[in-house]
Amino acid sequence: MNLGIIFPLIIYLVFVFGAALYAYIKRQKGDFLTEYYVGNRSMTGFVLAMTIASTYASASSFVGGPGAAYKYGLGWVLLAMIQVPAVWLALGALGKKFALLSRESNALTINDLLLYRYKNKWLVWIAGIALLIAFFAAMMTQFIGGARLLSTTIGISYTSALLIFAVTVGIYTFIGGFRAVVLTDTIQGTVMILGTLILLGGVIYAAGGTESAVQKLTEIDPHLVSPYGPNNMLGFQFMASFWVLVCFGVVGLPHTAVRCMAFKDSKALHRGMLIGTIILSVIMLGMHLAGALGRAVLPDLTVPDQVIPTLMLQVLPPIVAGIFLAAPMSAIMSTIDAQLIQSSAIFVKDLYLSANPEMATNQKKISWFSSIITLTITVLLVLAALNPPDMIIWLNLFAFGGLEAAFLWVIILGIYWDKANATGAISSMVVGLVCYIFLTQMKGVDLTTLPNAVQYMVKSIKLFSQFHEIVPSLVWGLVAFLLANKLGEKPKKPNTHVLG
Repeated sequence: MNLGIIFPLIIYLVFVFGAALYAYIKRQKGDFLTEYYVGNRSMTGFVLAMTIASTYASASSFVGGPGAAYKYGLGWVLLAMIQVPAVWLALGALGKKFALLSRESNALTINDLLLYRYKNKWLVWIAGIALLIAFFAAMMTQFIGGARLLSTTIGISYTSALLIFAVTVGIYTFIGGFRAVVLTDTIQGTVMILGTLILLGGVIYAAGGTESAVQKLTEIDPHLVSPYGPNNMLGFQFMASFWVLVCFGVVGLPHTAVRCMAFKDSKALHRGMLIGTIILSVIMLGMHLAGALGRAVLPDLTVPDQVIPTLMLQVLPPIVAGIFLAAPMSAIMSTIDAQLIQSSAIFVKDLYLSANPEMATNQKKISWFSSIITLTITVLLVLAALNPPDMIIWLNLFAFGGLEAAFLWVIILGIYWDKANATGAISSMVVGLVCYIFLTQMKGVDLTTLPNAVQYMVKSIKLFSQFHEIVPSLVWGLVAFLLANKLGEKPKKPNTHVLG
């Protein structure tokens, strides 16, 4: 083990657990549910920016994305920058309306808002199941990324690294709740920016400068410096699909949307939009560029996801590498803790308390139940992450797409269209999610080996064959919403000043 790397990481983790302990003490003074799940709606602009950016920047941003940039070259860096407006778009589209609606309804979760808006428990159950499936896949990706980082940099086995990572995240999340999550996100966001700049500078220096690095990439494969990548993979259709998947569709990510329920006031929202966009720009450009140029330093990696931890050991002194290790760990931990909190909320707030409303006043039992659920999910994630794939970015994007296919139109039309009803919302959620899973599973399958009826079905659903599966899934989800909405009951019109 390299003690020079481990020591700064231990110091960082002490800060993280300190924040969790502070949040735990604060939680004892207020209502458990409000404090644990939305931090008493008290986020300032800077904290909002940090928690949004930290939650959005995940293992894909620090491990999977740079790994893809290592494999596909500078074109992937250009592709990654499509994500920059995501924070601005999500907070701008949802911020004020979600804040007003959640305060008026006393909503603590995304499903609380859906129930208040659509008045349909079936929708909440379907949404809860969709969330749990997608969150599990997304969190498994983060666990794999965190374990690979620790395993490569510290020099321990993957299984040992996975256990250490899981114990760390599980304990500080269930101790501190939402307030701990946003406090640690603030620390983590600062660490991520510092670490990104340090690593990028180290990679450029090790490669002999930017010009030398680009020249070496050209010698390895001229397509690595092309905007279209090897085999013209990164063409218009892929770029457009990626914009839908990781920028526009982010509005439909529940763990991002729930942040819009917890900020303090409009001033905090506006500051959060600006600061969050700047932070995300630095992280996306710095990390993906480090991954792409890193191929000039490490041309022979067989597992692209190992590029960032390997570069840390290659281009940075041990102490500095230890400081940087906290950056991707921060990104991964901040995404997991947000999704763990939301997963716990589904079981406790949306399912258990909806069936047993009289238990809402039993603070001690709810607290105990929430902690048990959080730890149980953590154990299941460890078991699922024991056999990881070579590139985690595709698994993470699959989870992203599933959440967006299920929730994008339900959220957007729910707050911007007074006539949207539960029939349309349920239809959109089911059709969008089923289409996405079906098309994803059929990807790469030779259609000529299938019955004619199945071939026709796939081609009819796919619509635009060159686009990512999220595009036709969202199209069919919108069509299903609009058609089914005509069959359902017209919603009553309370709170139209809020719903717009």
